[in-house]
Amino acid sequence: MTRARVLFPLLFAVVLAVRLGHAGIVWVEEGYPAAAALALQHGAWLYRDLWFDKPPGSAYLYLLWGAQTGWPLRLAGALYITLASYTAYRFARSEWGRREGALAAALLAFFLTFAPHGAALVLGPDMLLIVPHLLAVHYAWRGRPWLSGLWCGAGLLVNTKAALVAALCAFWLHRSLPAFATAVLAPQLLLLPVARDYWQQVWVWGAAYSRDTFLAHPWREALLRTANWLGFQSAAVVPAAWFLRQGPGRRRWLLWLAVSLLAVAAGLRFFPRYYFHLLPIVVLLASRGFLLLPRRCAWAVSLLLLIPLLRFGPRYYGHAGWTDLAIERDSRAAAARLPGCQSLFVWGYRPDIYAISGCPPGAPYLDSQPLNGVLADRHLTSALATTPGDRSRFILSRPHYLIDGLGLYNPRLALTQYPDLAPWLARHYEEIARTSGSIIYRVRPTATE
Repeated sequence: MTRARVLFPLLFAVVLAVRLGHAGIVWVEEGYPAAAALALQHGAWLYRDLWFDKPPGSAYLYLLWGAQTGWPLRLAGALYITLASYTAYRFARSEWGRREGALAAALLAFFLTFAPHGAALVLGPDMLLIVPHLLAVHYAWRGRPWLSGLWCGAGLLVNTKAALVAALCAFWLHRSLPAFATAVLAPQLLLLPVARDYWQQVWVWGAAYSRDTFLAHPWREALLRTANWLGFQSAAVVPAAWFLRQGPGRRRWLLWLAVSLLAVAAGLRFFPRYYFHLLPIVVLLASRGFLLLPRRCAWAVSLLLLIPLLRFGPRYYGHAGWTDLAIERDSRAAAARLPGCQSLFVWGYRPDIYAISGCPPGAPYLDSQPLNGVLADRHLTSALATTPGDRSRFILSRPHYLIDGLGLYNPRLALTQYPDLAPWLARHYEEIARTSGSIIYRVRPTATE
């Protein structure tokens, strides 16, 4: 226990130190729950007053630090990774022992830090599922249906892919299925006041999103991106494979591995953050596999940690001029041109502008996806709609500022290209500024309904 008291403060300190290198950056996937949290602070209800296509957990979590960006957000991320590491420690310790527990904790913290920054830094649904995922499986293996079910239910409040974890745990707990199912459903009772809208926005919209990948050859991309992931995580993959080759109880591990791979593949996009569904089981297997490897091999495998360390470590404090932050820099420029902002709507998928400016949403939507039906994974280059889109509620709103954050990148999707929006925009708004990627409008003082 003494070693654990040293290990986790050390892990926390290291994780926080590197994450603070990005305290001045807001990644778009963390801007989304931050924007929703700003709406919650101003009395909005998710799903009823505000379209939000994710489960509510991330938005409510961001309320804990007032939806602030900067160091509070990075501190929250470091605390969560430490919690996830402690959860992995408890799992591995109960399976094998304290050495395996310490290894699992350290490896999980390492691979949640030295990874593509747009995934590793984002306290979003994929990362937030790690703790419920581990706890649900842990209690399922110990025949605790109530606790396993409650953690599956909690997982569903942050990520719909928790349904796969619930199905897996239900298989192991089939003799206690009524108790397990009741526990899974119990946390969902919190959503009863907005159940219909929640179903439409999270599950129906999410299903449409999953069916329409932007990848022309998704399975070819799957092989390439999975091979890349295996390479960067090779220090864990090699000992994990060694354990599966000769360790006991392989069937349940292989089943869990298969379900985790299914979670990665769901939606056929294979973003780096999706591999967080696979990382917990690989880390657990590696924690035991390291100790089964011959000593010389173990030392050689540990050198593989240099691959992600050297690839991603220096970029925590060397991100000036990154091309993948060009839109984020434009978002900061646009946010600086909103004096006295009372409310805001951003056309496109630029929720980081809400988070950076601290200006609350002034419309029932945070972005243009449900309004024009064009998904954010393609709308910078394509105008192909996945759903028809519905703007009837939107044109009744009058946010103080309105930013077209998409039209200068893709003129076909500019606000002025829509026959119902162009006259509404001209009647109620005036252009006041432009940046390289944004057109900023302010409501006219004489605007009428």
